[in-house]
Amino acid sequence: MIKKNILPIIVIAFSLFIISCSNNNKFKIEKGKVGEITTTTTMKDLSTIFKNDSIVKNLSEGAQGDNYFQEDDEYFIFEKGGKLLLTILPKEQLDSTSTIKSIEIHDARFKTASGININSSFSEINANNNINRIESTFSSATLFIDDLNATIAIDKEELGLKEFNTQKVTKEQIPDLAKMKSFIVWFN
Repeated sequence: MIKKNILPIIVIAFSLFIISCSNNNKFKIEKGKVGEITTTTTMKDLSTIFKNDSIVKNLSEGAQGDNYFQEDDEYFIFEKGGKLLLTILPKEQLDSTSTIKSIEIHDARFKTASGININSSFSEINANNNINRIESTFSSATLFIDDLNATIAIDKEELGLKEFNTQKVTKEQIPDLAKMKSFIVWFN
């Protein structure tokens, strides 16, 4: 009697395990991969990958356009309910067969194997990744992480530095609790 009851429980547990593993891959960040997007994914593939989500396209006007300030096409991925997940830029503008140049992460469910996501602090980033270099801009410090081919920007306000100053920033100057401003994975 007990053996008959245990088989359905094992089948249900195994099914839940398979579903949870496939769901984890949907939000996993690796070098050359964000969720189901890889280095070979084209812009037209996005409609299949995000068939249950909304894709908003902000297309540049190319060489004939009037908007000189918008250089790149932008594809915003929103989940149902309106939460922004990703901003995707193609390598070639106005080309549906183009592969991806970069993906900016906006949702904390997207994370690396070590657990780094958009809400991670500098101490978590530094402990789990090799920061290859730091470049300073007028308003932020950009961390380059070659293991992921990613950049993480930290606002200068988080560093206690004046904005609009390009003074060099070192790892030692960044407070452990500093939060990231942006997290971009590059596909080049």
